[in-house]
Amino acid sequence: MEALLQLAIFFTLLALGYLFGRRAESKHYKSIREREEQLRYLVVLNQRFPPPGMLSHRTDMVTGNVVISVDYFKTVVAGLRNLVGGNLNSYESLLDRARREAILRMQEQAALRGAEAVINLKFETSRIAGNSAKGIGSVEVLAYGTALTHPDK
Repeated sequence: MEALLQLAIFFTLLALGYLFGRRAESKHYKSIREREEQLRYLVVLNQRFPPPGMLSHRTDMVTGNVVISVDYFKTVVAGLRNLVGGNLNSYESLLDRARREAILRMQEQAALRGAEAVINLKFETSRIAGNSAKGIGSVEVLAYGTALTHPDK
């Protein structure tokens, strides 16, 4: 009877993790798409040096940082996938959301400074786990680059 209760609790948590996790992820992706559309004018380049027309622009370091938690469902699915190996698709969307959110926050900071572009985009990623033996917990992504602002602004 106790084993049945534990199994019921496990599946209830799994279902709740799936439902609430999907809902939160869907809302976050919608927010990301809307904000990406608004900031589409602010070019982000991976090149190290300013384009020829922006050599005299003022430079400032801009950053965007985000910590996103993994839901219970993704933790369980990743644990099962670890048994057989392969891609952990359940974590790929987590990292995609974190990277895109970090870039958006960096772009928002650059836009507040009147920047026309951001160059030399870099990322730092780290795992934050309360109990690392049981899974990832959360992931932190830091995006940083050099904002280029016209000297007259």
